[in-house]
Amino acid sequence: MTEPIIYGAVLLLFYRNEGTEVLLLKRAGTGYADGQWSVVAGRMDGGEEVKVAAVREAKEEAGVVIDPSGIEVVGVMHRRNGSSEWVDFYLKVHAWEGEIMNCEPHKCEDLRWFNIHELPVDTIPYVAEAVRRDHSSMWFVSEGWE
Repeated sequence: MTEPIIYGAVLLLFYRNEGTEVLLLKRAGTGYADGQWSVVAGRMDGGEEVKVAAVREAKEEAGVVIDPSGIEVVGVMHRRNGSSEWVDFYLKVHAWEGEIMNCEPHKCEDLRWFNIHELPVDTIPYVAEAVRRDHSSMWFVSEGWE
C-alpha cells in the first residue's frame, strides 16, 4: 500500500484599516484555481518551520519582509482537494516592511485590498471562510471530507 502524501501550506492574512480590508491576489498560470482570488500563500518546501515558510512566501509573492515575531498562526485547516490532502496554516500578519507589490506576475494577475465583507464572488471558498473568521483565538476546520 502506498503511503498517503499530505502537503503543507502557509496562507498569509494581511489586514489593514483596523482589520476591515484584506489583501487578495488573483491566481493565474498555476494550474490550480486560476482566475480566482486567494491570499499570499504557498506550499511549504519541507525542512522549514511554519513561520519561516510564511516569511519566505511574503518576500517571494508580495515583496515584503516580515519578522517571524510579526506573524501569528491563527488557524489550521485540514483539507481534501480532489485527490490531494493538505494541512493549511493560516497566519495573521501584524507588521511588515516594504511596499506590497506583485512579485510573481506569471502566477498572479492582480493584487489588491478588499473589504472583508465585500470579497469578490470568485474568491476561493475556503479562503473566504478563513478571511472572515474571528482570529482572537486559534481555530481548526476540516474541509472537503463529506
